[in-house]
Order: sequence, then C-alpha cells, then structure tokens
Amino acid sequence: MTSPHEEVRDLLGAWALDALMPGDEGIVVRHLGECEHCAVEAVRLRATVRHLDGPDASVPEPDAAPGPHGLSLALRSRAPALRTAPHAAPYAAAVAGLQALLAELDEHGPWGTPVVHDWDVHDTVAHLVAADEPLARLLGRNGRGPVLSAQSVGSADATPECTSSVDGASPWRVAWEARTREAIRRERARTPAQTVSTWRNQAAGLLSSRAAHDTELASRATLLNGVRLPVADHFLARAFESWVHAQDIGGALDRVVPPPPSPHLWQLVRFAVRILGPALGPQAPPVALTVAGEGGETEWVLGSADDPVRAELVMDPVDFCLLVGGRRTPERVPRGTTGDESAARRVLNRAASLSWL
Repeated sequence: MTSPHEEVRDLLGAWALDALMPGDEGIVVRHLGECEHCAVEAVRLRATVRHLDGPDASVPEPDAAPGPHGLSLALRSRAPALRTAPHAAPYAAAVAGLQALLAELDEHGPWGTPVVHDWDVHDTVAHLVAADEPLARLLGRNGRGPVLSAQSVGSADATPECTSSVDGASPWRVAWEARTREAIRRERARTPAQTVSTWRNQAAGLLSSRAAHDTELASRATLLNGVRLPVADHFLARAFESWVHAQDIGGALDRVVPPPPSPHLWQLVRFAVRILGPALGPQAPPVALTVAGEGGETEWVLGSADDPVRAELVMDPVDFCLLVGGRRTPERVPRGTTGDESAARRVLNRAASLSWL
C-alpha cells in the first residue's frame, strides 16, 4: 500500500505538465503545501518544463524552496485551472491564482488589511462575489434567478435592468455599487472562509457552465453591466477584474501576484481595445495605439477613420490593462507619445474612465 507521500511523488510529473486528472489536483496541491521535500521537487520539475517550453517573462522564476506559507505563490498560481474553451481560460487562471493567494491566509490572518476604496481583504472578496453574480445569474449558476437557456442568451429579455451608458451615474453603475454594498454588508456577518467558499463555488459554477465550454453559445451577445457584448467577452471582463483585485490584495499584503500568462494577457488587451474604440467615438482625433511587450506587438487606430493619424501611443500590455482597470493614472502610466499630445491624452483619459473596479 502506497503512502500519501509516494502517491503524490508519482503524480508530480503530470502536475508539472498541467496534465493531472481533476480528482488528483486537490490532493497534490494540499500535499505540496505541507511537504517541503515534495515542494522543492515540484519547483525543480516545473522549472524544467518551463525551460523546455522556452522563457516566459509573464511568470517570475520560482524560489529555490517554498516560503513560510508553503509552496510559493508564483508557483502555486500556475496550478492547473479548470479546463475551458479559450475565451474562459483567462478567468479560470485568474480564479486559480487568487485562490492560491487566499489559501495562504488562515482564519486569523490579515483579512482586515485595507486594500482598495474602503475595503479590506474580506470586503474585496465579497465584492467579487457581487461582481460575478450578474453573469452567474444569466447562466443560472448561483442558485438565484432563472436558468437561461442557450436560446435566451442574447435575447432582449435576458438583461432588462441594464443600459448602454458609460456615464458614472448610469443605472448599471448605481446597481453595481448597490450590489457591492449589500454583498459586503452580508459577508461581514460571515467568516472570511465562508466568503471565500461562496466566491470559489460561484466561480466554479461559471467555469462549469455550458457557456464556458461552448464557443458558439458564448458568441451570442447579451447586455450586462452597461454594455452589450458576446458572453465570451463577459468572461474576459470577469478575468480582468479578478486579476486586478488579486493585484490589489497582493499589494496590500506585500505579496507578489504575477501578471496573467502572456496569451491571456493579450486576450485582455484586445478586449480592452474593443471597449475603448466605441467609447472614444468615431469623431475623436485618430490616434495610433501600439501595445508591445512579451508575446508580440499590435497596433490599432482609434477614433475617426476619415482623418490622418494625429498622435501615436506605445504602451506595455500590463500597463495598458492597469490603466483601463483604474490602477494607473493617465498622468503617470508609462508610455511613449509622439504627435498631438492632446489627442493622445484624450485616449488615455478615456481609457482610465472605463474602469468600473
């Protein structure tokens, strides 16, 4: 009869390749948090896999040994996420990364540490419960509200409470803020572990929904949070917010949260540009936006299609996403600018104004 140590040791190779069966993932992750010997071996195997795959600057090199909270966050955040279609993969990875971070906090840990706005760590997780809820309700995955069929996704009746306005006083923003206040009030009466469990179960429900695996269903547009987008893009919005708030929590606790893997990061960049273009409007002075960094370089012309380009902006993908996410200001975000400074500033200001986080 094999011991738990021997059983996990036999699974480490598959874990390093992200090839574990779903039932084995929890066994391995729990054991690595408790066994220093296996954790060091896991670091070695994962580093070997990264070396064979080539450099990946989106994830820092793992420590030689696990830190005081068990396996290092940089490694644990790469633990296998739920398998989904590509449009939901960034959300699955963001959920896995935040779970890894929260798993390092015990029940009496720094849950009251201020994070962002007037929220502490516990409140921020409660906000994510509220933030994921509209999509979960649409897909019938949080136990409240009707379960929508494939035919109802994208129908006019699917989201009657939303409007397409991006004004800060628009009805959807008012509802968004009210839902967050109610969730925080409710969750403060519960333990952090209970709140994390609610968030994790709701996220797992989203990732197990048909829309997370069926690209045709996910291509259908629906109105959520003030904008009509394909369901696939609403999954990207959830990934965007989950990663940004993981960054918020990590920064508050002085813990490193790596950016999304390069393919996921570029999905978020393209999603942000799809929102930014219409928000600027067709009459805005045209600006060439180039996003260049790990994984490639892409250029878009935003604004009027009838006039010559007035300015050029060059930005790193992480900085661009953090600007759209409200974590960089137009004045201080790193960028290269040539041409009409006022036209470039208009793009930066509009990008920053899109944040709902």
